[in-house]
Amino acid sequence: MTTPDRLGPIGQVSLMIRDVARAERFYGEVLGLPHVFTFGDLAFFDADGLRIYLHRKDEADWRPGSILYFRCDDIERMHRDLVSRGVQFTDVPHLIHRDEATRSEEWMAFFEDGEGNTLALMSRVAAGGAG
Repeated sequence: MTTPDRLGPIGQVSLMIRDVARAERFYGEVLGLPHVFTFGDLAFFDADGLRIYLHRKDEADWRPGSILYFRCDDIERMHRDLVSRGVQFTDVPHLIHRDEATRSEEWMAFFEDGEGNTLALMSRVAAGGAG
């Protein structure tokens, strides 16, 4: 018997946007993601090896995408930094789950990209380590 090939890591995710220039400013300048390239209504950014593909759609065809969760080591510091860059959060960093077995906690904070898509920060910390 042969073993079937396994899927590799996810290489790209796609979000619909309404305005390419506005999305380029947000993902590139505000979030600081490296710009890969733009071609017409398509813009691509690198998120630590995962390519984010932004595709402009007319208002009638636009819909929000999946939530992108960005890992960070210090969610409080990252939250403050992004707020100082003008990011509008829908909440502050907060505890999502406490894992008693590993004595760790999962924290998150949600924000929008200016295009109508929801993004989030997520951080796994030692119990009692955030907030």
